[in-house]
Amino acid sequence: MGVQSSVFDLVVEQERVIEQLEISASNPLHAYFFVGPRGSCRWEAAKGFAALILSDGLDRAEADRVERLVLRGEHPDLVRVSPQGNQYRDEEVQIVINQASRTPVESSRKIIVADRFHTANETAVGRLLKTLEEPPPSTIIVLMGENIPDSQITIASRCMTLEFHPISTSGIHDWLLKQNFKTEAAKTVALASRGDLHRASDLINDQKVTDRFNMWESIPERLNKDGHVIAEIVEEIRNNLDEAQVVIDKRHVQEIEALTEREDALGVRGSGRKELEANHKREIRRLRIDELRFGFATLLNVFRDKIHEAPSEALARSIEHVRRANGALNRNPNESLLLQGLFVSLSNEET
Repeated sequence: MGVQSSVFDLVVEQERVIEQLEISASNPLHAYFFVGPRGSCRWEAAKGFAALILSDGLDRAEADRVERLVLRGEHPDLVRVSPQGNQYRDEEVQIVINQASRTPVESSRKIIVADRFHTANETAVGRLLKTLEEPPPSTIIVLMGENIPDSQITIASRCMTLEFHPISTSGIHDWLLKQNFKTEAAKTVALASRGDLHRASDLINDQKVTDRFNMWESIPERLNKDGHVIAEIVEEIRNNLDEAQVVIDKRHVQEIEALTEREDALGVRGSGRKELEANHKREIRRLRIDELRFGFATLLNVFRDKIHEAPSEALARSIEHVRRANGALNRNPNESLLLQGLFVSLSNEET
């Protein structure tokens, strides 16, 4: 089991899922549905699962080669199909259907991973249903989603569903320590990651995450009804968001450069540039929202500590203001207007 366990080294706190996948790999089903929050290692688990399947029966040297390619997401018989926009559309489902009908390139099986499938519309779901009911014998389809919408219950019934739970703050903290991250900084990064291992990975290279934590923590003491002060705080937060974005901007540049090299060597057709650029835009949007949620969580902790020491209705209202602002992030609001509205409301409370 030692070799099998190694392909799941990047899967954190999902022991039950790993156990199920290790058992299933010897005689895999035609379809799986990995369900869990963003950053809960669904893609890492899918790669580990594919590595077990595609390396099965090979001699050790060849198996090692296959596992390395799969874990890097570069094996020709591991295909990942992600939506280019906010929703999985008919065109992307057609890619899954087309890929399912094609024979594997170098293995006896092909694994197709449909990422963010919870965003698929009903038409797209309906088109994939037939493929799941009558799959080619060599094809394994893995759907990945944050949840199973009502419109996807039928399609989920054709799959083996595996539940991924959010990674705990302590789990991310321990993972950071294993990456030789400093203990004090690991506490802040673990809190800032909010259960998302991918975000924690990005924050490892962010030298200013502690500064942002301290900034948010200081806001309740700095706030007053002076509009100039509120404007300065909003501007400071937005500048900090821009600085936080630099970390993933650098990674995005590296990914584009690597793609350009592959295009030069193999040609532009089917390189996935549009998909990569669309994914970069989503990551930037998510990062800024995650940073705001991190800040709001920090504010909530400050107000909760205060209300524990000296309960008051004003503090209770302040907590509710922050909660409403956090909920508003689901509607992709204008950052400046959201922050200004929050701080005006907080400054009106006698905290």
